[in-house]
Amino acid sequence: MLFRTINYFILLVVNLSLYVSAICFFSSSSPNSSNRLDNIWLNELCGEIDETNTTVETVDKLNNYHIYPRIISIVSKDYFKFFKVNLRRKCPFWSDDSKCAMRYCQVESCHLDDLPIGLKSIRNSLVDVDMSIKYMVGPQQQECEEATQYELGYINTTISLGGKLRNYAAAMEDFALWQAHDDLQEMYCTLPEDDGDAEYVDLSLNPERYTGYKGPSANRVWKTIYMENCFRPKNLFEVSIKSTLLTGMCLEKRAFYRAISGLHSSINIHLSAKYLLSDKGTTFLNPCGTGTWGPNIEEFERKFGPQYTKGEGTQWLRNLYFLFLVELRALQKAAPVLEQVEYYTGNDKEDEVTRFAVHNLLGIVKQFPQHFNERSMFSGGQQAQKLKEEFRYHFRNISTIMDCVGCDKCRLWGKLQVQGLGTALKILFSNKTRTNGYSFTVNKHTLKLERSEIIALFNSFARLSTSIYELDMFRKILR
Repeated sequence: MLFRTINYFILLVVNLSLYVSAICFFSSSSPNSSNRLDNIWLNELCGEIDETNTTVETVDKLNNYHIYPRIISIVSKDYFKFFKVNLRRKCPFWSDDSKCAMRYCQVESCHLDDLPIGLKSIRNSLVDVDMSIKYMVGPQQQECEEATQYELGYINTTISLGGKLRNYAAAMEDFALWQAHDDLQEMYCTLPEDDGDAEYVDLSLNPERYTGYKGPSANRVWKTIYMENCFRPKNLFEVSIKSTLLTGMCLEKRAFYRAISGLHSSINIHLSAKYLLSDKGTTFLNPCGTGTWGPNIEEFERKFGPQYTKGEGTQWLRNLYFLFLVELRALQKAAPVLEQVEYYTGNDKEDEVTRFAVHNLLGIVKQFPQHFNERSMFSGGQQAQKLKEEFRYHFRNISTIMDCVGCDKCRLWGKLQVQGLGTALKILFSNKTRTNGYSFTVNKHTLKLERSEIIALFNSFARLSTSIYELDMFRKILR
């Protein structure tokens, strides 16, 4: 009896200490947090997602229980965590006067010894040196090889031009240039990054988190994106577009703004969820002295709270869900191509696991019944095609603006996520994608994706998935 009484007493003391700790966490974090437990503004983030037939609750359930654990496992694999990028390009629009606010904004590039054998082998040299090899599946090569075996007919492989024979290799170079020009017309980003300054970066060693990059330099980047590259109502001088004004814009222009706003929201959630809470160096909990990172509820409220955003914060978060559905649809549409990729790194066992994980994720994605419907966009005549070109031009310009981000780590993740979204737009709106019956997936013989595009697509989608997962964490804290 005495032993049981002592146990009850110990349990009471532990529960009381946890309760006091929770109260101290909320009361000490901000002078305005006395009403923190009654703050329910985030509850407004519910119901239908604009431009779709899906709800926030449906996406939360799909992502948090099915997508998030799978995509996080996938991007941790070697094939997806080594990203080749040029972080040394100069900003073409203004002189960059920003500096890293702390050591955490620096990017650690990879040494040759750190790379998987598949990125250094002859088999993948063309893929990873000039990134010119596309993942393309088709029956043409096999058919040609079979025909050659029987020598059914002789074809003169020399090429005639103006009655003169041209060198075959030179002609092939011209064909390659023409093909490159055609491919460029389908690109939404400045690709590929194959110049001499491009380096491999291990994304797992350079996580996206708060770096102290803020102020005029960071604001100028987003202001330029919104003011000069987003479609806007006339005589609107505010950076963001109020949700009430979006209804007066056409679907395509609304979708463009929502995608950029969703990307912005996703990045702000990451910075709030992985905030530098302590930089006191080596401690028992932090033996390497790399800082203590965790959620900062005040930073989250400054980014999205109604008192700081004129009531628009929940709409910005709703745009995150819209962008998630856009990239989810791109994965579904590109599944026939993505399922044919070998995901080769040279480690046969991990490569097999990676292929299985990708196929498993795509199986979940294909079963989702409420995908974003891209067929409702650009479905007109010449005016629609003109708008589509303008749409692509604006996005390519945004990808170039990423070279103006002053913080190296912010630039890395900005370029990767913009490239991932650009790849999704290419999949959804490329003239080379075709529909198969009523499934509206791409024809695997026509869609071509570079290795860097595949890596960017999966990682950018993982960032959106993580944002929605972290958003649920902030909901629980605010409640």
